[in-house]
Amino acid sequence: MTRAAASLVLVLVALSSTFTKYVPKSGQRIPQSLSRGWGDQMNWAQTYEEALSLSRSTNKPLMVLFLEDCSQCKVLKRALAHDDEIQRILDEDFVVLNMIQETEDQNLSPDGKYVPRIVFVDPSMTVRDDIIGRYSNRLYGYEAADMNVLLENMKKAKKLLKVSPLSHRTTPTSTHSLPESTAAEV
Repeated sequence: MTRAAASLVLVLVALSSTFTKYVPKSGQRIPQSLSRGWGDQMNWAQTYEEALSLSRSTNKPLMVLFLEDCSQCKVLKRALAHDDEIQRILDEDFVVLNMIQETEDQNLSPDGKYVPRIVFVDPSMTVRDDIIGRYSNRLYGYEAADMNVLLENMKKAKKLLKVSPLSHRTTPTSTHSLPESTAAEV
């Protein structure tokens, strides 16, 4: 009898933990080392070039996270990884890449190379420097308390994609297009 009760308790615990965390439509995914703890259920791009290619082929915006092993990055990581709405939108509507080393592409650091930094790139390979955080000295910097700002910026990135399809896109003056050499490589 105690075995049955113990089994029932284990099943209930497993079920309760299942319902508290976002699970992708395709079911629970095996955690990837590429996530580095930022959301194990998402499919993360391995390289910047792969992320650009996936963004173009799926017509989804790319969100690039620049991070290091610093205290601010760790706090932001916990906040982002535990926000179910952000995780769901990233999983369903974005290509995601986290970079622990800077890229040579200067367009991805329009106001400097600091961490944590989040930059959006649309499928036309245009860095969206008009989608910024709330800080004037670190335009692409986010903190754990900024999850609502990040969520609004993610929605803005999606809306810009719907408003300006790739085939009819006119590039605003406030964005940086990636060099043709990068586009040719992808």
